[in-house]
Amino acid sequence: MLKLYNEQSGKLEPFEPLGDVATIYVCGITPYDTTHVGHAFTYLSFDVLIRYWEYLGYQVRYVQNVTDIDDDILRRSKQVGEDWRALGNRWTRHFIQDMRQLNVRPPDVFPRATDVISEIQEAVQTLIDKGFAYVADGSVYYDVASNPDFGVISGLPKEQWLPTANERGNIPGDPLKRDPLDFVLWQAQKPGEPAWESPWGMGRPGWHIECSTMAKAYLGEVIDVHGGGGDLAFPHHECEAAQSCGVTDQDQFARFWVHTAMVRYQGEKMSKSLGNLVWVHDLLQDHPADVVRILLSSHPYYETWEYDAEELIAAEDLEQRLLRAATAKGGEGRVLDVQATTATFEAAMDDNLNTREALAQLGHLADCIVAAAGEGHSVDQAQAALRKLATVLGLRLDGGLEPRVIEGWDAHYRRFE
Repeated sequence: MLKLYNEQSGKLEPFEPLGDVATIYVCGITPYDTTHVGHAFTYLSFDVLIRYWEYLGYQVRYVQNVTDIDDDILRRSKQVGEDWRALGNRWTRHFIQDMRQLNVRPPDVFPRATDVISEIQEAVQTLIDKGFAYVADGSVYYDVASNPDFGVISGLPKEQWLPTANERGNIPGDPLKRDPLDFVLWQAQKPGEPAWESPWGMGRPGWHIECSTMAKAYLGEVIDVHGGGGDLAFPHHECEAAQSCGVTDQDQFARFWVHTAMVRYQGEKMSKSLGNLVWVHDLLQDHPADVVRILLSSHPYYETWEYDAEELIAAEDLEQRLLRAATAKGGEGRVLDVQATTATFEAAMDDNLNTREALAQLGHLADCIVAAAGEGHSVDQAQAALRKLATVLGLRLDGGLEPRVIEGWDAHYRRFE
């Protein structure tokens, strides 16, 4: 049985969906720049999780959002003199092109935050009515002191809450807050910024309430997995959980909180703010998509790692071994048995998605196929198994993009033209 590490419990837990369909929400991009390897690592990791769910026979409903109204977008919009919506649409299209080329399964729903403004306002009013939020000069804030369970998702020590939140967008000196940790649900309009009418005056939604609202709107009150990068665990996911349970009166918002580890480069976290980035489109210009996917999957989602271009050499070698195996011509001799390798592959994936070991098993199977074909044995069934297992890791083996990848991302692309 598949076991996943749950951030909330701090341990591996057996996974089974709550209902007939496995539901997952992954925090998406804030589109004001191009996609880097850190982004790709996160979205490919959840792509592999979803693909493995499908391999296990689960139906899946996947939502990934676009944070299209945000301080960073508005700041970049002013810097480059481009309308904020046009800017967001343009970079979202670039992201879609990268994901499409990487053979990433498209989300079933790919909403903008601005698609659910009325639903956000309803959620904010509910929190006010229940005493979890307060209005101050046209803005609305979540009252962290009203929730004794705040902090249970990330497990972060309380003395680290404020410093961590401040590093990640919190404004502790806001005079309208009752407590420096309180976070904005609805932000009063600032001069020159986009705004929507609301019961509290013109304004726009806060970051955390956007994701809570989209997850509830498209997946329901309790979801199986909420995912994202590790730097979102606090405060973003902590705030999401607090406000979501406040709205729904449920004991939990997500059954599993799954976070991808940090990708480092040149000794520091790969990030837009530091500028130490490796762009996905540059890698895809120089390497087949399978090579990039092998590189990323050689690092399980839960391990922090340092990007090193030298690792592309090993990824290219494995890609060539897999391609030789996929196209090898066997004979009429003994049928190559793949049951043991398949079982070991599945055991690796069941162990919190150990993609490094899963790749090793693909390489082993590929070598066995080439050797058996050279000896005149029948390898057709083994090649079919190789392709099936490779699909779990999103590898094409020169089979081209999957039709659902083309059709799904193309449909999303049209919404951002």
